[in-house]
Amino acid sequence: MVRLLDSPGVTGVALVDAVTGLTYGVAGNAEEAGDGAECAELAALIAERLGRAGAEGELESVIMTSTRRHQVLLAVARPVGDPLLLTAGMDRERANLALATRSLADRAAEVLA
Repeated sequence: MVRLLDSPGVTGVALVDAVTGLTYGVAGNAEEAGDGAECAELAALIAERLGRAGAEGELESVIMTSTRRHQVLLAVARPVGDPLLLTAGMDRERANLALATRSLADRAAEVLA
């Protein structure tokens, strides 16, 4: 998981069970990666609301921004068991959101290996 911190501005990452909120691993600043239970609840709420609005398919990602930080939640499918969330906190001044998100998505499969 430490390799996920290679993207400029990424300050913390965590791998979280998307259903229970159990955090399986953290690299970098755990607080900036996000609380596992809160991230799982937020992703479930957003997926539910999207479904009510007529959106089809699985939730892929959630990106939240503030004046100083970005928070990214990426859904990570796995062959067996509950889906996972890869959560990342980013320093807005140092991170290129698009590149960092793409890098995290590309490396998401590595966390399951």
